[in-house]
Amino acid sequence: MARLLLRGFEIRKGYLDNAAQRRLIDALRPILKSAPLFRPMTPSGKEMSVRMTSAGDLGWVTDKAGYRYQDQHPKGMDWPEIPEPVLAIWQDLVGRDRAPDCCLINYYGEDARMGLHQDKDEADFSWPVLSVSLGDDALFRIGNTTRGGKTESLWLNSGDVVIMGGPARLTYHGVDRIRFKSSKLLPKGGRINLTLRVAR
Repeated sequence: MARLLLRGFEIRKGYLDNAAQRRLIDALRPILKSAPLFRPMTPSGKEMSVRMTSAGDLGWVTDKAGYRYQDQHPKGMDWPEIPEPVLAIWQDLVGRDRAPDCCLINYYGEDARMGLHQDKDEADFSWPVLSVSLGDDALFRIGNTTRGGKTESLWLNSGDVVIMGGPARLTYHGVDRIRFKSSKLLPKGGRINLTLRVAR
């Protein structure tokens, strides 16, 4: 496992081996069944290219009412609990002082991307956002704490984990594209990204 630092982002390359990745996928299946993926709409009315759902006490949603955390899926059911194998990653890399209350689950299909954005809907920026990559490779772009300026990119592979904390907590970042079917983890291809957050 290699540890890289890029603009304050700590990148653990190969943190999860193949067996650990498969265990995570198995742990996510019941979540996706009880709280199905949905395609969110931005406040401006634009449909996002990723599909998403959440686990934990809170889930992140967006619609014409704005970006926010709420305690129920848009279809009205409570979010499922965050699985133990996912929490174990947070405990190992962040600690046990406080558990995340949201695990956002994004699915990237062949043409999905995520524009440069800040994670700023949380109440306490002293806790990092921890990101887990599963499935196809993703071209991850890191910008600055304000819009514009030079950016840097690197490929994230299945099993990589990124920790966004400290001075980098509010840095703009995004996913420009994925290499569809570059991984065999998901039989139909695509990428699952888990982001663990302290939202309250």
